Amino acid sequence: MSAEAPEAPAKEFDDETKSLGDQLVGLTLLQAKALSDYIKEVHGIEPAGGGVVVAAGPAAGGGEGAAAVEEKTDFDVILTSFGDAKINVIKVVRSITGLGLKEAKELVEGAPKPVKEAVPKEEAEKLVKEIEGAGGSAELK
Repeated sequence: MSAEAPEAPAKEFDDETKSLGDQLVGLTLLQAKALSDYIKEVHGIEPAGGGVVVAAGPAAGGGEGAAAVEEKTDFDVILTSFGDAKINVIKVVRSITGLGLKEAKELVEGAPKPVKEAVPKEEAEKLVKEIEGAGGSAELK
């Protein structure tokens, strides 16, 4: 019976809730950022840790263990400098963040600044390589 005990308190969800949850978990990082911006601008609601929730979705399987995994796999990509190629770095930052030209320029000129927060390690390493490929420098935290 101990094998059945964890399943017994499982909560049933209606189809609409399941569908919405599946859509949220399947969002790309850019889609999650766009959704976060929409919720903030249109409804005045600031999502708490929007990227973390999406990134942790597939890993969330078992209480405390899932939380420990989340902490180890989520990283912040920090732009440390733009080097001699500020324009190229601005272009890369715009493509990564979806920011407008003015906002991306301010972010780049204000280095060190976070470019993307709470992303999986593989994605974060890819973003660091993109920034370095454009002539800037970045690190993971």
